[in-house]
Amino acid sequence: MKEKVMQLNQIHSRHHVFWVFIIVHFSLLLFSAFSADIPPRKILNGEKKKSRKVELHMEDNRVFIDNGLVEVTIENPSGHLSGITYKGMLNVLETRNNNNNKGYWDIVWDNEAYDKLATQHVKIITETDELVELSFTKMWDITKDHGNSVPLNVDKRYIVRRGVPGLYMYGILERQEDFPDAHMYQIRIAFKLNEDKFHFMAISDTKQRIMPSQEDRDESRSQVLAFKEAVLLTNPTNPQLKGEVDDKYQYSSENKDNKVHGWISDDDAVGFWVITPSNEFRTGGPHKQDLTSHVGPTALSMFVSTHYTGTEMDVLYKKGETWKKVLGPVFMYLNSASWDEARHYRKALWNDANRQLREEIQSWPYNFTVSEDFPHAQQRGEVNGQLLVRDQSLDKQLMQAKSAFVGLAAPGYAGSWQTEGKGYQFWTQTGNTGRFTIKNVRPGEYNFYAWVYGFIGNYKLNLKITIQPGNKINLGTLIYDPPRNGPTLWEIGIPDRTAAEFFIPEPNPTFVNSILNHDADKFRQYGLWDRYSDIYRDGDLVFTVGVSNYSKDWFFAHVPRRIGNETRATTWQIKYELQEVNKAGNYTLQLALAAASYAEVQVRINNPDANLPHFTTERIGYDNAVPRHGIHGLYRLYSINVPGNRFQRGNNTIFLTQTRCHDSFEAVMYDYIRFEGPAV
Repeated sequence: MKEKVMQLNQIHSRHHVFWVFIIVHFSLLLFSAFSADIPPRKILNGEKKKSRKVELHMEDNRVFIDNGLVEVTIENPSGHLSGITYKGMLNVLETRNNNNNKGYWDIVWDNEAYDKLATQHVKIITETDELVELSFTKMWDITKDHGNSVPLNVDKRYIVRRGVPGLYMYGILERQEDFPDAHMYQIRIAFKLNEDKFHFMAISDTKQRIMPSQEDRDESRSQVLAFKEAVLLTNPTNPQLKGEVDDKYQYSSENKDNKVHGWISDDDAVGFWVITPSNEFRTGGPHKQDLTSHVGPTALSMFVSTHYTGTEMDVLYKKGETWKKVLGPVFMYLNSASWDEARHYRKALWNDANRQLREEIQSWPYNFTVSEDFPHAQQRGEVNGQLLVRDQSLDKQLMQAKSAFVGLAAPGYAGSWQTEGKGYQFWTQTGNTGRFTIKNVRPGEYNFYAWVYGFIGNYKLNLKITIQPGNKINLGTLIYDPPRNGPTLWEIGIPDRTAAEFFIPEPNPTFVNSILNHDADKFRQYGLWDRYSDIYRDGDLVFTVGVSNYSKDWFFAHVPRRIGNETRATTWQIKYELQEVNKAGNYTLQLALAAASYAEVQVRINNPDANLPHFTTERIGYDNAVPRHGIHGLYRLYSINVPGNRFQRGNNTIFLTQTRCHDSFEAVMYDYIRFEGPAV
């Protein structure tokens, strides 16, 4: 009888387990089906409802800030970010690195020395249930620090908010009048993420993929190509990446587009994102290109650099000049995907990061920072107006400057914002009628600048604009007169400050990076400069006006030609016909360059063997756009006057010689070329 009871109990127990399994499994199926239609935000951010107050714990050598979603660990007093705990990941950062090589600021200064801005003191700025803000500081001392650290007072700020899965960081950097001269070529925050976890990188809608590891770039697993940054993966740990090229500059982005990028841990369905809600503290304007994320896994927040500009960027800080600037805040955002979304978690994480970006932009300027150096919205100003274009060779009426880039930057000359490296810049684009509003401008003195798609040159309003807290300035209707001396006889390209409309060849199949398969990214493939020599083996480019097509017949970069082990100067020809020639008039060749690196363009008219060119740019440029896989660097415009007696009725040829050829990277990119007749 006892045995029967036991058997019955076992049967009931097995039946109970069976039905529990069925009920749970059915419930999960229902939830999965239901959650498939839930927007990613609801799946990813449900943890916000469980938020608790922010807590601060300070030890002799560490500081902890915990809001229940993330726990942030900062080394005391250096201010280096040493740990971020999130969703069961004990540390999002690479634990095998030293604390000064996990999450840190750094500056490249004189003689390419690195300074990671280790600080000496920590101070609590704000400590409430809603928010903790900490300040890590160092005051530069000439008696101790001269020659050892960049002459700079440093204030690194960290903010953790209630219910927000992430960390805000910004810096307040200052130079006093008696500090010695110093170049500061690069200022950034770098994050070295957990190498065992983060393998998938996303920097745009089209540029996303599983990345090589840092080990894959070692000599035993890769081959260094023309420069150390570019390697060919020969024996990667992930066999699917074999035969691909990796170069951190292939992942560069313009400031205007560099708003969110980061990494995903597939094991945990967790994302780490660098979100930049404003470009006001970046240098070089909206088109300045810079690094984003790259193999490491590394994620960067770039503030200042000479990438794609070279030393023409103003990065020299002189003794006697005071300077102070707030860099940031930027937001390090963490998110996670439900396993119910396992098939699409990468897309969900990326979409949610972009949703968070929009939220941060809406919140800018942040009102939770506590620094007199970071003005809130009510302490800022606004500038509005309308920009029109007057070019009577195209239209007798004033034209609306559609989608023009307009901005405020430090006082200078027209176009000086490209190389302005010390102040704040505020940019927007005009609407279809040319109207614009530049919001949230910090108090200070500025010039108003613009450039208009489809028109050459730079616009500057010859009026100094002073922004005071709360004021709104209406500039009224502004008229831009782009450079022009006569009617257009022919033109090559589009005035857009890039070489993107010209012929970009297919890469050598030996040197492909699959993350760049989208047509818009093809110019970033490795080795395109060598394709010129492959295509033009027997002679240089010849373009015939009215016959040739610039999208097929004008190579995107004027590079030297490789012949054997040598590189030689190249001369391009533009052939055209003139029905009539005004011998007494003056013609104009408008030559707009999109990039130049250690190059010289000489212009000859109808005689390629003339000892002296009619015009030369002389040696120009340091932007290195060709090997850095850019489609532009700094914009330059030359208006070249040519007397009518240099031309002949019928066939004529303009010869463009890029004379410098020490290596394949001494080159120019053309933006646009226009030949104008004498003024009517």
